[in-house]
Order: sequence, then structure tokens, then C-alpha cells
Amino acid sequence: MTENRSSAFPSLGFLGRFGRSADLRALDKALREVDLHPNLMPEAVKLTLVKLLREAAPARPETCDYEEAAALAAYCMIGPDAFSSVNNPVLARQQERRIEAALEEEGSLDGQIILLTLHAKLVHPAVIETFQLSSEET
Repeated sequence: MTENRSSAFPSLGFLGRFGRSADLRALDKALREVDLHPNLMPEAVKLTLVKLLREAAPARPETCDYEEAAALAAYCMIGPDAFSSVNNPVLARQQERRIEAALEEEGSLDGQIILLTLHAKLVHPAVIETFQLSSEET
């Protein structure tokens, strides 16, 4: 299988014979860097997140794209207190600003990431309350 073909779709592997795609490995690594074990994020959410990144990136997503997506998703999942305690408080504040901006800008990648975690019922109650998040249209 050529590199272009194998990177066309993220793969989960099958019976230990085929490895995870580079995209999923990069996302797993980025999740670990913000102290969220990759197993805490369902595979369906990871696959969708990779798809969103691919749609947003003009070429293949870069390492920084995975890191930024993982930081935002982790903040949403574990909440502001836990995120700040295990990561730099500056990084936590950056995620808060990203959420605030996403609420103002319809259809942004950050907004899609937040909505993905919200629909998957992964968002921490404190994040929902602080930012008044809802998946319902008004």
C-alpha cells in the first residue's frame, strides 16, 4: 500500500494486523501531551476530529493542528480546573478565548470541535455552565 493510499482515510487497525493511521497516532500523541489519555476519547470522536482537521487544512494537517485540536477537546472534556492544574494556566486561558471566539464565529473549526464534544456528551459540566453551551439551535 502506498503512503498516499494509506493516508487517504484514518484507520483503526484490524486484529492487530494493520496499524493505526498516522493521523490517529498524531492525535493520540497530542492528547497525551495535554494529559488526556487517548482511551478517554471514543474512537468515533477521534475519527470525526481527524476528518474535521483534514477538511480545514489545505494540505495534510500539521502536528500543531493536532496539538491545538487536542488542547481544545481536552479542555472541554476535563474542565477548566483539571486542565489548568495539569497544563500551563496560560494554555487554559487560550482555550477559553478559543471557545469565546468560536461562539461568535459560526462554522469555525473550533466551533465544530466544541460541538463534536458536546454531541458526544463529553463536555465537562463546568464548561457547559461557564460558556452556556447548548447543541440546540435557537
